[in-house]
Amino acid sequence: MLVAERHEKIVRLVNERGSIRVSELSEICNVTEETIRRDLDRLEQAGRLLRSHGGAVSILDQQPEVPYMEREITHMEEKKRIAQEAVKLIEAYDRIILDASTTAWYMASILPDIPLTVVTNSIKVAMELSGKEKVEVISTGGVLAPRSLSFVGPSAERSLDPYHVGKAFLSCKGIHLDRGISESNEMQALVKRKMIAIADRTYLLADYSKFGLQAFTYFAELHQIDEIITDDKIDPLHLQELKEKAVKVTVAGRA
Repeated sequence: MLVAERHEKIVRLVNERGSIRVSELSEICNVTEETIRRDLDRLEQAGRLLRSHGGAVSILDQQPEVPYMEREITHMEEKKRIAQEAVKLIEAYDRIILDASTTAWYMASILPDIPLTVVTNSIKVAMELSGKEKVEVISTGGVLAPRSLSFVGPSAERSLDPYHVGKAFLSCKGIHLDRGISESNEMQALVKRKMIAIADRTYLLADYSKFGLQAFTYFAELHQIDEIITDDKIDPLHLQELKEKAVKVTVAGRA
């Protein structure tokens, strides 16, 4: 098979499946994984696919993220109450992760100026914490996603490798009782999956509108989450179903 033919086959497979791993492409194309990695690098440079950790993702399947300014005002009061509840879990000298969600940004805005280490892939979170002298901020590298003002991609994932944190605070686009927790964008999902992997405990920050939804890209099972923090508009049926699955849920009430 000529190189050009192999490239066309790779792009076709990625677009058909949405995403595919290097090992699978190596077997299908009957070449080494190193050759496939070089192929994927060239195809990404040509704008024909996106590299992900361990494989590639179709550019056709990338659902656009809602711009940050729009997310900032969507269910704003619920997100602020969830953030207030989440901040209660943070103690001096904790090492934590805050993702690029607006709820995490609300958390950053009300975090007390105490000795903390915060790892984040969010420009907004990092800027918010820059005024707190006792808080050490570690930002991931990666490709800037302008709609979410966050860093994503393989570089962002790799930059998390050296770290271990006690608590991760993440949000999502959807929580489905059978199909798990999902994001609208593959790149964001992969970073969040990595964040869960390096944390002792993971807290999911999700307002009532996220329950029962399945977004484009799955990134975690419910049993991987130690606690869900939501608001008091959550459907009682969803609360009951989560209880039956032994998922801990904290409901942030009104002040």
